[in-house]
Amino acid sequence: MSFMRLTILASAVLTSLAGAAQAQTTLRIGIAEDPDILDPSIGRTYVGRIVFSAFCDKLFDIDEKLNIVPQLALSYETSADGKEMTIKLRPNVKFHDGEPLDAEAAKFSIERHMTLPTSFRKSELASVDHVEVVDPLTIKLVLKTPYSPLIAQLTDRSGMMVSPKAAKVAGDKFGLHPVCAGPYKFVERAQQDRMVFERFADYWNKDNIHIDRVVFLPIVDATVRLANLKSGGLDLIERVLATDIKDVRADPKLVLSTAPELGYQGLTINIGNDKTKGPLSQSAKVRQALSLSIDREAINQVVFNGEFTPGNQWVSPTHPYYQKAFPIPGRDIAKAKALLKEAGVSLPVTVDYMVPKGTEYEAVAQVVQSMAAEAGFDIKVRVVEFATTFKQAQAGEFQVFQINWSGRIDPDGNSYIFMRSKAPQNDGVYSNPEADKLMEDGRATSNVEERRAIYGKLTKILLDDLPIIYIYHRTLLIAHTKKLEGYRQMPDGLVRVVGLKFK
Repeated sequence: MSFMRLTILASAVLTSLAGAAQAQTTLRIGIAEDPDILDPSIGRTYVGRIVFSAFCDKLFDIDEKLNIVPQLALSYETSADGKEMTIKLRPNVKFHDGEPLDAEAAKFSIERHMTLPTSFRKSELASVDHVEVVDPLTIKLVLKTPYSPLIAQLTDRSGMMVSPKAAKVAGDKFGLHPVCAGPYKFVERAQQDRMVFERFADYWNKDNIHIDRVVFLPIVDATVRLANLKSGGLDLIERVLATDIKDVRADPKLVLSTAPELGYQGLTINIGNDKTKGPLSQSAKVRQALSLSIDREAINQVVFNGEFTPGNQWVSPTHPYYQKAFPIPGRDIAKAKALLKEAGVSLPVTVDYMVPKGTEYEAVAQVVQSMAAEAGFDIKVRVVEFATTFKQAQAGEFQVFQINWSGRIDPDGNSYIFMRSKAPQNDGVYSNPEADKLMEDGRATSNVEERRAIYGKLTKILLDDLPIIYIYHRTLLIAHTKKLEGYRQMPDGLVRVVGLKFK
């Protein structure tokens, strides 16, 4: 589809929405993909988290400095032995259907995250044995073992509360018409087109909601997103291209907000579910050779104008838990070839490489393809629509899956769900009992030095096994019109609509 046609299509959608909403203020947000299901127990995409932030409040949130702050909860207290967490809920909070958010409702939501068969929150709450109602506005999470990342998990989807009444009635269709307790309530969704939300009159923090409607518009082409922001068809866009930074900063009508990302861009390797039993899944040496064929800094310069941060671990080199004993490897084609020879594989090593559709995604894949060819790899890049990549990943229909992880404030949130045996987002079906134990040990202590030592041992194992080849860490790039006031860029990359207003 041509650039011009994409622009016309996007403009047509935006114009129709603007015409329908002339009598009220509408915030139009351009997002890079169409999210998966809008159910906080089942959702697993970054763009989904952006949409959730407009309508699904959590027990806790984070601020610009990664401090944990109250949202639907007012406070928490952890017992001396680390096996109980008591949470005080905010009074007078209602769900969008008018039902009260009390202790029984909070208990229901957490138990739903833990027990729903399709839930991706199970591993995040695996240490919770059960939830008790202490009084109408107090719940107690009773743990099987101490779990230091628990409070961090409650700042994201595991802490999102859903209406028990609506969830029970809708069953597995809840994500088609979600009912939460956030600032905006769900109105409609047209797949690949738009998601519309309107201001919730009974929101607990309604005095800080100044815009009547929020509309999310999935526009995959970043150039089209920016063109519509410049023309006034959009008010805010996420994931500005690094190559467009100068252009945005030079435009007097626009503001660029940036922050280092908590997550990473990596290549997930299908180790345990590769139906073809290819060399990449069968040999760690082949995976090490692929990693050594990649020049991470060159990718940063060529694709991102040097604006991002090369990496080789699940946290960035500036993170307190980054293991400096394992620095980013330089490109070494000779060693890569030697490893392939030691592995005894036939050359070239053919690799099915799945990548979501998108300018930067595809550019990275093409550079990796070119670099790896020099070592003896024949990478077949397969571009797939974003939401479909997750279905294929879960089905094992890939050998390499290039995907971003938006990141969490605790290092456990960047590692456990992807590399723990049988974890729900372990798409490569990697399993190593020693790594499993270390990940559990990392959850069981809150002592920073002890955890850092544990993650050091884990890093050594994972850099040998390479279930994921880490490449870089993004800089969050979000642009908006100067007419929009009150925007604060958070390190998790989510767009908080509370406090936003138009001049």
